[in-house]
Amino acid sequence: MATPTVKNVVRSKRSVLAAAACALCLLVAPAATAQAQPGIDSASDAQTRLSDLARESEQTTEALHNAQIDLDAKTAVQREADAAVEAHRSALAVAESALAELKPAVDKVANVNYQGGRTNRLFAVMVSDSPQQLLDQMSALDIISAETSRQVGQFKQATSDAVAAEEASRSAADEARTAADQAKMVSDDLQAKQSELQGQTAEVMAAFSALSGAERSDYAGSPLPPGFDLSKIIAGLVPGSGSGALQAGLTQIGKPYVWGATGPDGFDCSGLVVWAYKQVGKTLPRSSQAQAAGGTPVDQKSLQPGDVVLFYPDASHVGLYAGNGNVLHASTFGVPVKVQSMASFPFYGARRY
Repeated sequence: MATPTVKNVVRSKRSVLAAAACALCLLVAPAATAQAQPGIDSASDAQTRLSDLARESEQTTEALHNAQIDLDAKTAVQREADAAVEAHRSALAVAESALAELKPAVDKVANVNYQGGRTNRLFAVMVSDSPQQLLDQMSALDIISAETSRQVGQFKQATSDAVAAEEASRSAADEARTAADQAKMVSDDLQAKQSELQGQTAEVMAAFSALSGAERSDYAGSPLPPGFDLSKIIAGLVPGSGSGALQAGLTQIGKPYVWGATGPDGFDCSGLVVWAYKQVGKTLPRSSQAQAAGGTPVDQKSLQPGDVVLFYPDASHVGLYAGNGNVLHASTFGVPVKVQSMASFPFYGARRY
């Protein structure tokens, strides 16, 4: 085999480098093409992804509010059950004390009868030496008989009270344990939802941060639909059950969506409704599902400004009817409080408070 010259070695190395460069181009080119191709819809895709994540977090937020309502109710039941246990225990102690006081007298009567003691009128006639003595003995026997009857009656009642108090105490203790177990289950569920929400909000924040300023502005949209004159709407509101709440809510347009917030610096969807109605002296439930269960049902065709309108099959989004098919709501993260067409969401139902 001939020994390679320096020129041949250089030429060989150049060929290898050239081949490697070609191969690298082939590897990089498809990747560059793959990245560039979706670039046409990248903003739309990013906004859709953000919208999906935000929607999931909203569902969890409302479920969280619902779980808190459930926990509050279960905790109240537990407190009532615990109080009932104490009350029944006190009643049992009183009944047992009454039994202890009456038992010696009843035992004495029982012993007298057992030992052959005679406390009847016939015995008084037989042992009396005079009419006056007979009357005195019969009177004494009447008093003894009445007192004995009273004591026996009290003893029977105290015994019955003690048995009833003991049964009630045992039943109340069972109910208290059940209430505590139920409260614990709801509390665990609440904590799980809180952890789930924390993870979801982190994803939402990351997706939002990935948007450019223009994309964020496009995502937020307009605070009012075309042709919606806010001043005329407020001035033209006819007094009604919810018009005052709507008027209050309209003053919050532009405030940010904040998970779990009830204002005044930010709101989630049910938080805005709670805040708006609070301004007119009405207290509404904290979750959208609970709001969907209260008030009076209203048909979509009969909606009035300020009615509570709910969306999605699980009633997980809520707002206030703003007239002309529009809804005032805290929409989602990255979108401030706004007025928007109801056609944007699947209608669930409406309630009037």
